[in-house]
Amino acid sequence: MENSHVFISVVHYPAVNKDKKWIVTSFTTLDFHDIARPARTYELGGYYIVQPLEAQQFVISEQIKYWLEGFGSKFNPRRSEAAKLVRLVSSITEAMKDIEQKTGKVPKLVATSAKRYPQTISYSELRKKMEKKDDIYLILFGTGWGMPEELVSSCDYVLEPILGPGDYNHLSVRNAAAIIMDRLFSVNRSVENI
Repeated sequence: MENSHVFISVVHYPAVNKDKKWIVTSFTTLDFHDIARPARTYELGGYYIVQPLEAQQFVISEQIKYWLEGFGSKFNPRRSEAAKLVRLVSSITEAMKDIEQKTGKVPKLVATSAKRYPQTISYSELRKKMEKKDDIYLILFGTGWGMPEELVSSCDYVLEPILGPGDYNHLSVRNAAAIIMDRLFSVNRSVENI
């Protein structure tokens, strides 16, 4: 797969609420396929769902089982193919260890945020780095009101915010993930146009 050195993750913990308190967010079944399908389209290495709560893990595991082994695998093989990328983990650290075990390299962490940070990088800059395939990458997508600033600040890179013409900036994780994957991996545009 063309971009098998790049992995993505939807982070349910740590997340923050509107008061900036650390919380665990709930898994949304829409996130399963609405993120797995573009990840498969752009030929990424995998899609990690970070969820530490056992009850939530059960729901996610059942969904994975349904699409890989159950009726869903026969009913819609195309969705089943995308579901093969999905991995359930309890923490970002667990995802990183799994990636290191698969690739032999510790992934560089790329945060997504609606804010700019000192290590903010443009889509064209990150795309150029990724095209070299010298490193492994894990792109983190926040849920709730985003990821804690401590986590974002600790990442190697932070992608520049997705901005519209006004000041409203509150996309769903599904929308943001699709836009970001397209900006980084689409073959329909050149690096200079991003």
